[in-house]
Amino acid sequence: MNSIFIQDLKVKTKLGVPDWERLLPQSVLIDIEIALPNHANFNSDNIQDTIDYGEVCAMVERLLGEQTFKLVETMAEQICQHILQDFKAPWVRIKISKPNILRSAKAVGVIMERGQRPQA
Repeated sequence: MNSIFIQDLKVKTKLGVPDWERLLPQSVLIDIEIALPNHANFNSDNIQDTIDYGEVCAMVERLLGEQTFKLVETMAEQICQHILQDFKAPWVRIKISKPNILRSAKAVGVIMERGQRPQA
């Protein structure tokens, strides 16, 4: 399997179960791995033959700027579905971390995989 990845994408969003937590935007850190739908980009050197990670980042930033979420799980699901549908990715893995929310933990969050993971 060939994939692209985005590591530690920092995005401000309104997220949290208690109302007070959603009053002001907070930072989340997002790691995304996306399986490439084909191998054309390895020979063509053409951005049209791959998934543009700049466009993926812009989509995530736009989505998280427009919506408010109670659960990080819902946020992750929506990002995954956009990547699978909008970018025609066969598989995506996402990790979203909420840093410094709990005093006793550096971060909390969710890891999620969606789609069909291509064989190596």
